Amino acid sequence: MELGKYGLWFFLDAMPAKETLEFARTGEKLGYSALWIPEAVGRHPFAHAGYLLAGTDKLILATGIANIYARDPLTMAAGARSLAEQSGGRFILGIGVSHKHLVSGLRGHDYSKPYSYMAEYLPKMKQSMYKAAAPKEEPPVLLAALHPKMLQLAAAQADGTHTYFTTPDHTAKFRATIGEKPWICAAQAVILESDPVKARTAARNYMQIYLRAPNYMNSVKNAGFTDADLANNGSDRLVDAIVAWGSADQIRGRIEAHLKAGANHVCIIPLRVDSKPMPDTKAVEALAPR
Repeated sequence: MELGKYGLWFFLDAMPAKETLEFARTGEKLGYSALWIPEAVGRHPFAHAGYLLAGTDKLILATGIANIYARDPLTMAAGARSLAEQSGGRFILGIGVSHKHLVSGLRGHDYSKPYSYMAEYLPKMKQSMYKAAAPKEEPPVLLAALHPKMLQLAAAQADGTHTYFTTPDHTAKFRATIGEKPWICAAQAVILESDPVKARTAARNYMQIYLRAPNYMNSVKNAGFTDADLANNGSDRLVDAIVAWGSADQIRGRIEAHLKAGANHVCIIPLRVDSKPMPDTKAVEALAPR
């Protein structure tokens, strides 16, 4: 698989299915190489990916991320292999341990040892039986890694990592840790708005859910931010570090900073300044690969 440098990432659950396909086709026409779709409490990511792959020609679909507690290793591998074979190798399997409130609270699973669960899950997935027509190549597998142990697992037993809610400094640190070969696919939230008040208000509306999740809170603190930075949906310093806002050229600078820091691919999250749960198509157009 040849994954380009620029992609899109978005929660598309607020959009009817036909509109999500139109969005995917628009991204493809503009030159984005991949569309990343998450899994939470909405659409099934494999079903949605199959629909979008069937309606596009060259766009890569990636899960960012699929929850390993939502399906056993055999089912996860079968889903990924099915999509890779049907699409001619246009699927990336991004997986992760999600969060306690979505695993134990919502699904009723034991979340006491997420790293150990992932370490046991990966070999079972790779060795799982699959009797259907196989893809020409196994789909790439990326792990959501916020901390060193999971990152090492991503480098040793997968094809790399899909990072989220991080900074170019974080990307540089991860690249230095895992070496040159594993992929780093970094998500970067963006807001095409130069007014600081409007941009930071929209950024805080986006960030508030993540600043209540322990995994992200710990990641932010490990990056040098304090409890004061996390309060009130984020200090200006934290907001500006996590969300790139301003002109298209200013935002491109942040994307390029991730690439210079060692990211193979940056998928932008085109947030709207009015905080409606839809992608900002103007940002998608303005930031399209040149």
